[in-house]
Amino acid sequence: MTKIAIVTNHCINGSKNITENLKSVLKNNALDYDELDLENLKGEYDLVCAIGGDGTMLKTLRYYSKSQTPVMGINIGRLGFLSLISPDKVKDLGDIILNKQYSVKERIMLNTDGKTALNDIVIKGHSKVRSSKFNLYINDVLMSEYIADGIIVSTPTGSTAYGLSAGGPILYPGLEGIVIVPICAHTMTARPLVIPTDEKLTIKSTDELLDVACDGQENILGVNEVKIELSKYRAKLAIPKDVDFYTVLKNKLYWGMSPLSN
Repeated sequence: MTKIAIVTNHCINGSKNITENLKSVLKNNALDYDELDLENLKGEYDLVCAIGGDGTMLKTLRYYSKSQTPVMGINIGRLGFLSLISPDKVKDLGDIILNKQYSVKERIMLNTDGKTALNDIVIKGHSKVRSSKFNLYINDVLMSEYIADGIIVSTPTGSTAYGLSAGGPILYPGLEGIVIVPICAHTMTARPLVIPTDEKLTIKSTDELLDVACDGQENILGVNEVKIELSKYRAKLAIPKDVDFYTVLKNKLYWGMSPLSN
C-alpha cells in the first residue's frame, strides 16, 4: 500500500482545482492519501505530490528530506524546474504511481547555521544599497577578496536559478559540486568557481554585517561570518521516466535555440 501526501500551495491561483483533480485520480486508483497545507507539513509518507511552483517544491523537498520521502511536483507556477508535471498530466498520475513510472533522483543540499538550502545560499551586506567587501575562505585559506553586491553559493540544482542570472555555469543536477558566483563584482578577475562538496566555505565581510537567504525562504540577518558546508540530508525528487534534464533545459530556458527558430 502506497501512502501519499498532497501538499498544496493555496496562494497560487488554480491550486484548488488541481488538488481536487488529483484527489479524484487517486481515489479512482484506490490510492490512500492525506491532504496537507504547505504551511503545515507533517508526517511520513511513501510519496508526496506538491502542487505549486518551484518555491513550493523547495520547501517541501527540504522538509521531507529528513524522512527521505520522494516529492513529485505539479507545476502551476512559472518556470517549473522542480515541478515537472503539467496540470494536463494529472490524469495520468494514477498509472504513473501504481506502475512506478518514475525515478527518484537525489539532490545535494547545503547547510549554514542549522538552515538548509536545496537551490542556493545568498550572502549580501546588511545595507544592501551598495557594494560590500567579502572575503572567501576555502578550508580556512583566503581564496578571494571581492567588492560585490553579494555572493551566491549554489548547488547543481540551483545552478539554473539565481546563479545563472548572475553569470554562473549550469551544472547537471546530479553532479557533486558547489558553485560560487559573485554578484556584480567590481573586478575582472572574479569569476564563478566550482569546487568539490567536501570543502568548507567561510565568507566574511570587512566592512559590515552580513545577511543570508537560504533558497530565498529562510533568512539569517546581521552576522559576522557565514560558514557553509554540505548538508547530511539529500532531497529526493520523483521524476516521471519520460522527463529528462536536457529536454527541460531546452523547453524552459530555450537553451541553445536560435532566435530565428521561431
